[in-house]
Amino acid sequence: MARLENLLAALFGSIFLGLSALIAIEVVVRKVFGVSLQGADELGGYALAVGSTLAFTLALFGRNHIRVDVLHERLSVTWQAALNWLSSLLMAGFAALLGVLAIGVIRDTLDFQSTAQTSWATPLIYPQSVWYVGQTVFMLAAAAIALRASYLLARGRLAQLNADLQPRSVKEEVDEELHDLAARQEGARS
Repeated sequence: MARLENLLAALFGSIFLGLSALIAIEVVVRKVFGVSLQGADELGGYALAVGSTLAFTLALFGRNHIRVDVLHERLSVTWQAALNWLSSLLMAGFAALLGVLAIGVIRDTLDFQSTAQTSWATPLIYPQSVWYVGQTVFMLAAAAIALRASYLLARGRLAQLNADLQPRSVKEEVDEELHDLAARQEGARS
């Protein structure tokens, strides 16, 4: 799973670095030559759509989706496991709903041969297909996590279920930030 997470993070970063470079070029060309490259805003919309599906998956892997966990830490291990399992099922259901709705969008785009309302008149099936692939990855990842949670619950491995699925604690987040800071400082010294 770490390899998939790294691949998605690299893809996410590449999309937005490329978009940032395009916007910077667009701004310079417009200011210096008074000419617009046309399409930076269109590509930005596509990047946001694809990037959001990748971000959903990355947040899922990193246990970063927001949950109200004020009482979570005070509950027994059994109740924590039950809530973590339920949250994995609800996330999988939400991802499946988005997947079903995305199929409808793709179907409508194909039926109407929709194009972007821009000077490029891009056939929307191309960017929407990439968006749909990202949505499918999110849906499959959420389903896999829900299946794993169900397996752990059925086997009575509540501690493992909680370790894998509970919201990240403040201590975990601080430890991760300190680790990243140390790595950056070590990289700066090299």
